[in-house]
Amino acid sequence: MADQHDRTFPIITEGGLDDLRMRIGKKIDNPAEPWCYEATRDNIRHYAHGIGDDNPLWCDPEYATKTKYGGIIALPSFLFATSRIVSGYVGGLPGVHAMWSGADWTWYKPVQRNDEIRAEAYLKDLIEHQTRFAGRAVQQIYHVDFYNQNGDKISEADSWCFRTERDHAREQGTKYKEVRERTPRRYSPEEIAEAYKLYRNEEVRGATPRYWEDVSEGEKLPVMFKGPMTVTGFIAYAQGWGGLYIRANKLAWKLIDAHPGVGITNRFGIPDVPERVHWEEDFALEVGAPGAYDYGPERTSWLTHHMTNWIGDDGFLRKASCKIRRHNPEGDMLFIKGHVKRKYVEDGKHLVEIEQEARNQDDELSVLGSGVVELPSRG
Repeated sequence: MADQHDRTFPIITEGGLDDLRMRIGKKIDNPAEPWCYEATRDNIRHYAHGIGDDNPLWCDPEYATKTKYGGIIALPSFLFATSRIVSGYVGGLPGVHAMWSGADWTWYKPVQRNDEIRAEAYLKDLIEHQTRFAGRAVQQIYHVDFYNQNGDKISEADSWCFRTERDHAREQGTKYKEVRERTPRRYSPEEIAEAYKLYRNEEVRGATPRYWEDVSEGEKLPVMFKGPMTVTGFIAYAQGWGGLYIRANKLAWKLIDAHPGVGITNRFGIPDVPERVHWEEDFALEVGAPGAYDYGPERTSWLTHHMTNWIGDDGFLRKASCKIRRHNPEGDMLFIKGHVKRKYVEDGKHLVEIEQEARNQDDELSVLGSGVVELPSRG
């Protein structure tokens, strides 16, 4: 049998792009089954714990009954679990790698415990790029609207994947050449202990209101730590989010039988899914990544976690944007920083715009983010 590293993968073709362009603007009538249809207590908690968020507003019903909501609500990023489209389940270009790379979110209403969520989606646009990671790439943008059981629109989002050629990324991509050539990092106990201080001191604002009048432009948010990255952590996120292709036995066969491009043989000759780049280092290296790495929606959720910790129970996250700049492979640490860019009043709402960025232990930029939060006013 030929070595896995000698095989070639499908490439982006004009015919494949033409097929995708014909889908732009058309509602997706039979989207893949979501991981969560309902915002149950357990579904909310599993998602929150999957990103390392222990805010009692989503995790402790007794605590949440004393808030203005009268019970637990879902953290904003929970909606990733209610639509595989917004999470990166893309169509077209079979066998061409898809990397979830960012999203722009708007929230209108909180998701209450036991709300039933319905999502509607369509392909919004295709944009061609030249990248350091994989040369020619196509940005595939979807729009998704979210509704509750009463027909109320609770949120909407544009999210995008970059479709890249695996062979080019592995053989000619320059973005991770130096990373792949580095000696694997081993942290000292002192380095780990220093990073863990950020967990020990992480503030969840909670029931103490953060009033709009008390916020200053230029004010810094506390640094949020995520990591050190482990495959265990990536799997913990998949438990709450559901993944895109994680299936077992007959259901795995049904997926690959219906979508043959999803089935990429592993070292045993068994067709397995491309999502295994998140826990199988050899396959991640084969597609040009620097190693098994975190999920894109997971990283967006970390950025929104950073903001919801800061705003407290009486604040509300209105908008969030995330643009991923590099992978976070196993072994990385991530430090999320933010500051208040401006504060303003619009339509009677007291709003604060926040800018964020996250860098790894080597000060390499991992992700850029921003958000708009509504805060209570003393007036």
